[in-house]
Amino acid sequence: MFQRLTDYKHIIWDWNGTLLDDAWLCVEVMNGMLERRGLPRVSLEFYRSVFTFPVRDYYEKLGYDFSREAFEKVGMEFMLLYNQRQKECRLHTEATSILEKLRKLGYGQSILSAREQNELTAETVDLGVNRYFTKIYGLDDHYAHGKTDVGLKLIKDLGLPSSTLLFIGDTRHDAEVACDIGIDCILISNGHHNEERLKECSFPVIGNLNEIIASL
Repeated sequence: MFQRLTDYKHIIWDWNGTLLDDAWLCVEVMNGMLERRGLPRVSLEFYRSVFTFPVRDYYEKLGYDFSREAFEKVGMEFMLLYNQRQKECRLHTEATSILEKLRKLGYGQSILSAREQNELTAETVDLGVNRYFTKIYGLDDHYAHGKTDVGLKLIKDLGLPSSTLLFIGDTRHDAEVACDIGIDCILISNGHHNEERLKECSFPVIGNLNEIIASL
Protein backbone atom coordinates (compact mmCIF):
# COMPACT_ATOMS: atom_id res chain seq x y z
CA MET A 1 0.00 0.00 0.00
CA PHE A 2 2.73 2.47 0.97
CA GLN A 3 6.16 2.46 2.54
CA ARG A 4 6.02 1.44 6.16
CA LEU A 5 6.24 4.37 8.55
CA THR A 6 9.47 2.92 9.92
CA ASP A 7 11.15 4.44 6.86
CA TYR A 8 10.44 7.93 8.25
CA LYS A 9 11.30 9.90 11.38
CA HIS A 10 8.91 12.86 11.22
CA ILE A 11 5.27 13.05 10.13
CA ILE A 12 3.92 16.35 8.76
CA TRP A 13 0.15 16.53 9.05
CA ASP A 14 -2.32 18.62 7.15
CA TRP A 15 -5.00 19.89 9.56
CA ASN A 16 -8.40 20.60 7.98
CA GLY A 17 -9.95 17.42 6.61
CA THR A 18 -6.98 15.23 7.57
CA LEU A 19 -7.02 15.46 11.35
CA LEU A 20 -9.98 17.83 11.78
CA ASP A 21 -13.33 16.59 10.42
CA ASP A 22 -14.70 19.84 9.00
CA ALA A 23 -15.70 19.26 5.36
CA TRP A 24 -19.36 19.06 6.42
CA LEU A 25 -19.15 22.50 8.04
CA CYS A 26 -17.54 24.03 4.95
CA VAL A 27 -20.52 22.78 2.93
CA GLU A 28 -23.10 24.13 5.39
CA VAL A 29 -21.47 27.57 5.57
CA MET A 30 -21.06 27.77 1.81
CA ASN A 31 -24.67 26.76 1.18
CA GLY A 32 -25.87 29.64 3.34
CA MET A 33 -23.73 32.05 1.32
CA LEU A 34 -24.92 30.60 -1.99
CA GLU A 35 -28.57 30.86 -0.98
CA ARG A 36 -28.16 34.55 -0.13
CA ARG A 37 -26.85 35.13 -3.66
CA GLY A 38 -29.47 33.05 -5.43
CA LEU A 39 -26.92 30.42 -6.43
CA PRO A 40 -27.46 26.61 -6.32
CA ARG A 41 -26.64 24.73 -3.12
CA VAL A 42 -23.99 21.98 -3.16
CA SER A 43 -23.85 18.53 -1.59
CA LEU A 44 -20.89 17.15 0.36
CA GLU A 45 -20.18 14.77 -2.53
CA PHE A 46 -20.16 17.62 -5.06
CA TYR A 47 -18.01 19.75 -2.77
CA ARG A 48 -15.39 17.00 -2.56
CA SER A 49 -15.35 16.80 -6.35
CA VAL A 50 -14.76 20.53 -6.98
CA PHE A 51 -13.04 22.09 -3.94
CA THR A 52 -9.58 23.29 -4.89
CA PHE A 53 -6.70 25.65 -4.14
CA PRO A 54 -6.45 28.51 -4.61
CA VAL A 55 -9.97 28.78 -3.19
CA ARG A 56 -10.80 31.65 -5.53
CA ASP A 57 -11.02 29.06 -8.31
CA TYR A 58 -13.41 26.98 -6.21
CA TYR A 59 -15.68 29.97 -5.58
CA GLU A 60 -15.81 30.71 -9.31
CA LYS A 61 -16.85 27.11 -10.01
CA LEU A 62 -19.78 27.63 -7.64
CA GLY A 63 -20.94 30.68 -9.58
CA TYR A 64 -19.41 33.65 -7.75
CA ASP A 65 -18.85 36.65 -9.99
CA PHE A 66 -15.85 38.63 -8.78
CA SER A 67 -16.62 41.45 -11.15
CA ARG A 68 -19.63 42.15 -8.91
CA GLU A 69 -18.07 41.58 -5.49
CA ALA A 70 -14.48 41.30 -4.37
CA PHE A 71 -12.99 37.87 -3.72
CA GLU A 72 -11.46 39.21 -0.50
CA LYS A 73 -14.93 40.19 0.76
CA VAL A 74 -16.36 36.76 -0.05
CA GLY A 75 -13.39 34.95 1.47
CA MET A 76 -13.62 36.94 4.69
CA GLU A 77 -17.39 36.34 4.87
CA PHE A 78 -16.78 32.59 4.65
CA MET A 79 -14.10 32.63 7.34
CA LEU A 80 -16.19 34.74 9.73
CA LEU A 81 -19.14 32.36 9.36
CA TYR A 82 -16.90 29.30 9.59
CA ASN A 83 -15.17 30.61 12.71
CA GLN A 84 -18.51 31.25 14.39
CA ARG A 85 -19.20 27.51 14.23
CA GLN A 86 -15.70 26.08 14.19
CA LYS A 87 -15.96 24.69 17.72
CA GLU A 88 -18.66 22.32 16.45
CA CYS A 89 -15.92 20.42 14.61
CA ARG A 90 -14.14 17.48 16.15
CA LEU A 91 -11.10 15.46 15.18
CA HIS A 92 -11.63 12.39 13.05
CA THR A 93 -12.44 9.54 15.42
CA GLU A 94 -9.06 7.85 15.21
CA ALA A 95 -6.89 11.02 15.07
CA THR A 96 -5.90 11.28 18.73
CA SER A 97 -5.10 7.56 18.89
CA ILE A 98 -2.65 7.73 16.01
CA LEU A 99 -1.02 10.93 17.29
CA GLU A 100 -0.46 9.27 20.65
CA LYS A 101 0.78 6.03 19.13
CA LEU A 102 3.26 7.85 16.92
CA ARG A 103 4.48 9.89 19.89
CA LYS A 104 5.09 6.73 21.92
CA LEU A 105 6.99 5.20 19.02
CA GLY A 106 9.31 8.22 18.91
CA TYR A 107 8.15 9.96 15.75
CA GLY A 108 8.31 13.72 15.51
CA GLN A 109 5.10 15.36 14.30
CA SER A 110 4.25 18.78 12.88
CA ILE A 111 1.32 20.52 11.16
CA LEU A 112 1.42 22.26 7.77
CA SER A 113 -1.94 23.90 7.08
CA ALA A 114 -3.69 26.48 4.92
CA ARG A 115 -5.53 27.63 8.06
CA GLU A 116 -4.62 31.07 9.44
CA GLN A 117 -1.78 30.66 11.93
CA ASN A 118 -3.35 32.02 15.12
CA GLU A 119 -6.64 30.21 14.55
CA LEU A 120 -4.81 26.98 13.76
CA THR A 121 -2.76 27.12 16.94
CA ALA A 122 -5.85 27.91 19.03
CA GLU A 123 -7.75 24.97 17.54
CA THR A 124 -5.00 22.49 18.40
CA VAL A 125 -5.06 23.80 21.98
CA ASP A 126 -8.86 23.64 22.23
CA LEU A 127 -8.87 20.06 20.99
CA GLY A 128 -6.04 19.02 23.31
CA VAL A 129 -3.52 17.92 20.67
CA ASN A 130 -1.03 20.80 20.52
CA ARG A 131 1.37 18.84 22.74
CA TYR A 132 1.96 16.32 19.96
CA PHE A 133 3.52 18.78 17.51
CA THR A 134 7.07 20.07 17.22
CA LYS A 135 5.98 22.79 14.78
CA ILE A 136 2.55 24.17 13.88
CA TYR A 137 2.71 26.17 10.64
CA GLY A 138 -0.28 27.89 9.04
CA LEU A 139 -0.75 30.88 6.75
CA ASP A 140 -0.66 34.57 7.62
CA ASP A 141 -4.08 35.36 6.11
CA HIS A 142 -7.51 33.79 5.46
CA TYR A 143 -7.38 33.45 1.69
CA ALA A 144 -5.72 30.01 1.33
CA HIS A 145 -3.59 30.82 -1.72
CA GLY A 146 -1.40 27.78 -1.03
CA LYS A 147 1.14 26.50 1.42
CA THR A 148 4.27 25.56 -0.55
CA ASP A 149 6.32 28.50 0.76
CA VAL A 150 5.32 27.72 4.34
CA GLY A 151 6.16 24.08 3.71
CA LEU A 152 9.65 24.98 2.53
CA LYS A 153 10.15 27.03 5.68
CA LEU A 154 8.97 24.13 7.82
CA ILE A 155 11.39 21.74 6.12
CA LYS A 156 14.24 24.18 6.71
CA ASP A 157 13.30 24.74 10.35
CA LEU A 158 12.99 21.02 11.09
CA GLY A 159 16.53 20.49 9.82
CA LEU A 160 15.89 16.86 8.87
CA PRO A 161 16.72 15.04 5.62
CA SER A 162 13.78 15.10 3.21
CA SER A 163 13.92 11.31 2.94
CA THR A 164 12.92 11.03 6.61
CA LEU A 165 9.79 13.20 6.26
CA LEU A 166 6.27 12.09 5.34
CA PHE A 167 3.37 14.44 4.61
CA ILE A 168 -0.18 13.19 5.25
CA GLY A 169 -2.99 15.20 3.64
CA ASP A 170 -6.43 14.99 2.08
CA THR A 171 -6.30 17.11 -1.10
CA ARG A 172 -4.55 17.25 -4.45
CA HIS A 173 -2.95 20.47 -3.25
CA ASP A 174 -1.31 18.49 -0.47
CA ALA A 175 0.15 16.19 -3.12
CA GLU A 176 1.39 19.22 -5.08
CA VAL A 177 2.97 20.70 -1.96
CA ALA A 178 4.69 17.40 -1.16
CA CYS A 179 6.16 17.33 -4.69
CA ASP A 180 7.22 20.98 -4.48
CA ILE A 181 9.03 20.54 -1.17
CA GLY A 182 10.46 17.15 -2.13
CA ILE A 183 8.96 14.73 0.39
CA ASP A 184 6.76 11.63 0.29
CA CYS A 185 3.02 11.84 0.85
CA ILE A 186 -0.02 9.74 1.75
CA LEU A 187 -3.49 11.02 0.84
CA ILE A 188 -6.66 10.27 2.81
CA SER A 189 -10.00 10.27 0.99
CA ASN A 190 -12.42 11.10 3.84
CA GLY A 191 -11.57 14.82 3.92
CA HIS A 192 -12.00 17.60 1.35
CA HIS A 193 -11.26 15.64 -1.85
CA ASN A 194 -12.82 12.37 -2.96
CA GLU A 195 -10.94 9.19 -3.77
CA GLU A 196 -11.32 9.60 -7.53
CA ARG A 197 -9.53 12.97 -7.55
CA LEU A 198 -6.79 11.82 -5.20
CA LYS A 199 -6.02 8.76 -7.30
CA GLU A 200 -5.03 11.10 -10.13
CA CYS A 201 -1.99 12.03 -8.01
CA SER A 202 1.22 10.04 -7.83
CA PHE A 203 0.93 9.11 -4.15
CA PRO A 204 -0.85 6.29 -2.29
CA VAL A 205 -4.47 6.89 -1.28
CA ILE A 206 -6.12 5.39 1.80
CA GLY A 207 -9.65 5.63 3.16
CA ASN A 208 -9.00 6.81 6.70
CA LEU A 209 -6.38 7.08 9.42
CA ASN A 210 -7.07 3.54 10.68
CA GLU A 211 -5.15 2.22 7.69
CA ILE A 212 -2.05 4.03 8.95
CA ILE A 213 -2.53 2.64 12.44
CA ALA A 214 -2.80 -0.85 10.98
CA SER A 215 0.61 -0.45 9.32
CA LEU A 216 2.44 0.33 12.57
